[in-house]
Amino acid sequence: MIKVGVFGASGRVGRLLIEDLKTTQEMSLSSVYVRNPLDFAIDPSVLVTSDMKSFLNNCDIVIDFSLPEACEMLLEESINTPKPLVIGTTGLNTHQLNLLKQASEIMPVLYATNMSMGVALLNKLVYQASAALEDFDIEIVEMHHRHKKDAPSGTALTLSESAAQARGLDLNKVRVSGRDGNIGERSKDEIAVMALRGGDIVGRHTVGFYNDGEFIELNHTATSRNTFSKGALRAGKWLADKEPSLYNISDCLEL
Repeated sequence: MIKVGVFGASGRVGRLLIEDLKTTQEMSLSSVYVRNPLDFAIDPSVLVTSDMKSFLNNCDIVIDFSLPEACEMLLEESINTPKPLVIGTTGLNTHQLNLLKQASEIMPVLYATNMSMGVALLNKLVYQASAALEDFDIEIVEMHHRHKKDAPSGTALTLSESAAQARGLDLNKVRVSGRDGNIGERSKDEIAVMALRGGDIVGRHTVGFYNDGEFIELNHTATSRNTFSKGALRAGKWLADKEPSLYNISDCLEL
């Protein structure tokens, strides 16, 4: 039985992880890290703590859906108390991404901006389409609920990176995430990544390839956050016995 520690338990996906673990074979919830008291009941056999070392010592793997600052704290502490880490937190800055890479040198780390099987496949399709349709313009639009704090979404940025890599482009030089005023014509290599926010939309990503006379659009819509929690648990089960390295969701799904 794999003992799972949930980091970010009070968040939307964190709460789903706790529920899904009740019915997940070969895995059980053993510890929960909190900074504030939980506003829902939890099995008394589960360690609920604000002490990071106790949290890590009481689990076999950690699944993190928190905020970038909290994830940074987890990465720093796990370097001293290594555990396999499944990181689903988005919006990480350069320092936090470097910490993630440092941690992966001494423990297995799976980092994914989206844990769904559909998005993993979408990334592969985007890479193939971007390479094959080299003269097509690429525009990416993502839609999320009104409470999402980072923009563009981590998933949209990963999709744009797949598109850029397929064409040998530096995404930092070609990405556009806003247009306003008389900005001139669209450049050939431009990759647009636009964010919409509203309502309770779980997540929708559209990657369009546009040319004169035709276009193709690849879409993925998440209708439930359980897509992310179940995907993270699947990733955790896969990661538990792996060697130290930095993995992604495609590795887990063997895509």
